[in-house]
Amino acid sequence: MGEGVRPSYDELVALVAAQAVELARAREEITALRAEVAALKRQLGTNSGNSSMPPSSDRFAKPAPKSLRGKSGRKQGKQPGAAGANLSLVENPDTILDHAPSACSGCGAALRRAHRAGMIRRQVVDLPPIHPSVTEHRLHRLRCRGCHHVTTAPAPAEATAPACYGPNVTALAVYLLTYQHIPVARTAQLLQDLLGVPVSTGWVAGVLPPVAAQLDGFAERVEDALRAAPVAHFDETGIRVEGKNWWLHVACTPRLTAYLPHPQRGGEAMDEFGILTRFRGVAVHDGLMSYQDFGRNHARCNAHHLRELVAAGEAHPEHAWPRIAMKTLEELNTAAHAARDAGLAAIPANIVDPLLSRFVRTVHLGLLHPPDRGRKQSKTRNLLVRLRDYQHQVLLFARDLTVPFTNNQAERDLRMIKAQLKISGGWRTQHGAHAWLRVRGYISTARKNGLHIITALRDAITGNPWLPTTIEIA
Repeated sequence: MGEGVRPSYDELVALVAAQAVELARAREEITALRAEVAALKRQLGTNSGNSSMPPSSDRFAKPAPKSLRGKSGRKQGKQPGAAGANLSLVENPDTILDHAPSACSGCGAALRRAHRAGMIRRQVVDLPPIHPSVTEHRLHRLRCRGCHHVTTAPAPAEATAPACYGPNVTALAVYLLTYQHIPVARTAQLLQDLLGVPVSTGWVAGVLPPVAAQLDGFAERVEDALRAAPVAHFDETGIRVEGKNWWLHVACTPRLTAYLPHPQRGGEAMDEFGILTRFRGVAVHDGLMSYQDFGRNHARCNAHHLRELVAAGEAHPEHAWPRIAMKTLEELNTAAHAARDAGLAAIPANIVDPLLSRFVRTVHLGLLHPPDRGRKQSKTRNLLVRLRDYQHQVLLFARDLTVPFTNNQAERDLRMIKAQLKISGGWRTQHGAHAWLRVRGYISTARKNGLHIITALRDAITGNPWLPTTIEIA
């Protein structure tokens, strides 16, 4: 277009149309960039407080510790009227030492024991000086007069070599390795400092397989008990075995623990575990879809839902439904605890029915909002769909007081094994992983049932492991 020549009407229309197309493209690009920025902000803001991520994965701005239980209104520390805990006097002390004053603290006059005015008891609980006790077993050999054959007396089970450590030392080593998560070299050093005799790392590294071999019957008993349990918890977490990513599966109750390391996370591992395949009770889990293939009774962990609702509220501060859903779940949990404490079989209908209705309405209210633009459905939308589609599993804890609000039992039984991974990095062999976890399951179950752990380990080492009974697993 030449200088000084005015554009025609058609040219102006074409120019405006081109600019409109360019503006529409810019707006689309801005919308896409805003969505990408929002997604990146959500990703950077994801932490252990608003998702299922473990605290060890928190990056950048680590969130301040915050409980999802809400404020109770109570002050910190021991509550008024709560039972205290202190070291009590024993009736029959091992040693009694009498202390009598020689002079009056008032006037300085000499005192005699005949002038008794009472006694105050003070007891000091301490360890005696620790030194190893060596028992020599002399295996006598006798010659038969008839055939001249020489017979040697059999050695006790613990006397496996000319010089070896006994079951108590072995039990302590096993306990330090599998329950206190002390590495092999430090366990050897601790035992050497404690006993005053050299302990090799090779011996410490080899104590677990023989103990695990004694626990086959125990493992079978626990697995049978778990299959018969009315409610059981299931979970899985990543581990390292032979330098590869594996999965550790746990099945547990407040009285039982069983572990299985496996290369797979889903149904193949659960089939091999063999507990869910014949389990008819309520399976509490975090919602992994593989669990849905086993049985018909499921309950989902609401600790996960609370964290996801926190994330939904952070992503959509203009919406009220995440806060209402969280508050409703917490009120239902409080009502369930109150009903149990009162000895009731269920939450009274006048309390539970309005809360259940409010939760269902809140989820549907959240679903009324249009989904985020884009090819993938947002995490918030996925959460709402799950809360709607698996409503019975989410709210089962409020309808059945035997079902817990969360899957914390399984998470507690897995948590310290993650600490073991941080200490040792994993297991070098599959056999070592199975042995370590078999012993860990034995210790966990024994502790849940109030047993003295060192005694239980010593019994397993000597071939007589503790086995849970019907009363203990009820």
